[in-house]
Amino acid sequence: MSKRRAFLMDMDKCIGCRSCAMACKNFNQLEPDMVWRQVYPLDEAIYPHHDRAFLSLACNHCEHPACMDACPTSSYEKRPDGVVVQHKETCIGCTNCIRSCPYGAPRFNKAEKHAEKCSMCHERLDAGLLPACVQGCPTGALELVDLEQFDDTNAVQNPAGYPAMPRLNPSTRFILPRMPRQVRG
Repeated sequence: MSKRRAFLMDMDKCIGCRSCAMACKNFNQLEPDMVWRQVYPLDEAIYPHHDRAFLSLACNHCEHPACMDACPTSSYEKRPDGVVVQHKETCIGCTNCIRSCPYGAPRFNKAEKHAEKCSMCHERLDAGLLPACVQGCPTGALELVDLEQFDDTNAVQNPAGYPAMPRLNPSTRFILPRMPRQVRG
């Protein structure tokens, strides 16, 4: 049975604590100025309420990854489970992948002079564990799902302000924040 692993980001559960980003940074032993997962507050033009809403983003592990197509050294590999792995040891630092990704997932490591990105903690997946970011989320706002069996009708692929790229078919799905509850006196 085939799988297509994906992140599910529930914006209604996210409290903006950045535990997911720190878990990613710690597990992957990233350089101090390197980040693969970032947490963004939603802009008031998108979510115009006093309550805050957040978006946790990393690589989307696209069905047709632009980064992989742009790489002249085949430093990207798409696994049968849909995870797009970047092999930094073969990267020559040309930055083609960085320029080609509309989501900003690949980042340039200035200290090591190569590109790198989230590989969904494929080593942990292979050991039967969750990605570090998913395990590190204290509210369950970040989950790992299999798109081949995922059928949550509340989830969307392209929330407001997010680049819609049907050709790439990004795997990340989002549950949008509900309208804030009003307190009645």
